Amino acid sequence: MFFPRLLCVFITGNRCPMVLFVCDHCGKCCTSLGRYIRIERQLSDMDYYCRNTITGEISPVHVAPEFAEEIDEDFTTGSAGSRPGCIFLRRNPHGPGQVCAIYSTRPQICREFRCYHMIIYNSKGEPAGRMVGRADIQTADPVLTTIWNDEVKPLPCPATHCGDPTWVNSVCAILAGHGYRGETVKGGYA
Repeated sequence: MFFPRLLCVFITGNRCPMVLFVCDHCGKCCTSLGRYIRIERQLSDMDYYCRNTITGEISPVHVAPEFAEEIDEDFTTGSAGSRPGCIFLRRNPHGPGQVCAIYSTRPQICREFRCYHMIIYNSKGEPAGRMVGRADIQTADPVLTTIWNDEVKPLPCPATHCGDPTWVNSVCAILAGHGYRGETVKGGYA
């Protein structure tokens, strides 16, 4: 209901296949970005105007019905400010983790947030790491860490790594030369 599922997509002319982002409901996006989203005005028990305090942009949002009462209470009692992160981040009623109560109408800053840009698989096809930020890696694989630091980090830095097919193809070629496979994330957005 709130998040896309895994699906492989291949981009023509790009040697790196792409996969759709799969949310694991960790809530880190809403915890980090949530402090920049403020309710400007309540329109109804399910509708609000929210301000992005970074850009000043105001967005209308609509709360999913199963969260409306809880969010309305937090907003009207003032307890929203005592929550870490976003007032719209809630416990997932359908399983583990967290969900966004305004996911379908979330502000642009939330839509553009990237959790990770590339998934890196080892020779067995198992996930071995993820590229996060501009070109950092999260991995417990010491060989992959060395490859990344010695061969990927020194590559000339384009303004947007994941948006530059030449850079992505270079990274995928480096990884492939060591038995790894990189797959860029399409819509690596929370």
